[in-house]
Amino acid sequence: MKFSIGYQLTKTTDFLKTIISNKESVSEVYFAWDGFANGRNTTYIADDFTQWGAAQRKMSDLRALSENGIKLNLLFNATCYGADSLSKAFFERLGDTTDFVKSAFGLSSITTTSPIIGKFIKANFPDLEVRASVNMEIGTIEGMRYIAEYFDSFYMKRELNRDFDAIKKLYTWCKENGKTLCMLANSGCLNFCSAHNFHDNLVSHESEISKMNNAYDFRGICKEFLQKHENLTSLIDNTNFIRPEDIYKYEPYFETVKLATRVNPSPIRVIESYIKGKYSGNILELLEPAHNIYPYIIENGDPLKLKKIETDITFLE
Repeated sequence: MKFSIGYQLTKTTDFLKTIISNKESVSEVYFAWDGFANGRNTTYIADDFTQWGAAQRKMSDLRALSENGIKLNLLFNATCYGADSLSKAFFERLGDTTDFVKSAFGLSSITTTSPIIGKFIKANFPDLEVRASVNMEIGTIEGMRYIAEYFDSFYMKRELNRDFDAIKKLYTWCKENGKTLCMLANSGCLNFCSAHNFHDNLVSHESEISKMNNAYDFRGICKEFLQKHENLTSLIDNTNFIRPEDIYKYEPYFETVKLATRVNPSPIRVIESYIKGKYSGNILELLEPAHNIYPYIIENGDPLKLKKIETDITFLE
């Protein structure tokens, strides 16, 4: 089993060096391209990089990854492309971008939420693997069959991560039909979140929304939900992440496991914990989103425990 790592543009090159130094355990690095809506917020911090500096650094990093034999996966995983969704101009730009990235860095696959983008890539770049995004929430054999003509692999619905009976059924169908089953290990999203699609659509239109005089700020319903103490006791059951110590249990079913690291504040910690299969501390720090429920944490262990941090302060005279 190897890991698919999300690209994050960081101040230093330590994250890049960590990926390269662990390349025997890394199957690929996935990334979005500027100018296309995607499933995450912006990949650079304005205070650290100019737009041009960020683009230059990103291309340098991708080249270094490719030169070290690490495969690259390009994301077209926004849940909404608005008026561009079916336009000729959009697909011309998408094709030109894919061709450029493929020629410059050796692209091996794309991940998308759009069956039309999947169809387009299949027709125009038949040597690329086309993968169905976790944002498509595919959790049944029927869900895979409907779009099997356009996709080579499928990210499994997050909520099934701890359901081995369901995993076995999906894996068996994929194996029998020449497809590959994939999984996201460290999502912090709440199971069956009724605001998930709404939130993903907001992120897809983030660039437009940021230019508006907005009446509200929305950062996910989970933040409000977890501010209420009575909801913390069910947090473990209402999430789907897999502990680093348990990842070995999935080896029979998944060749590659995705780690969400594009906006996690400590992506190196995430990578090293899952590669080592061990982590000590607040398990929420490995997730994306990484929930802050202070003064509580979820202490990693078997079983996981909701624990209150001691906040007493002693003043020395």
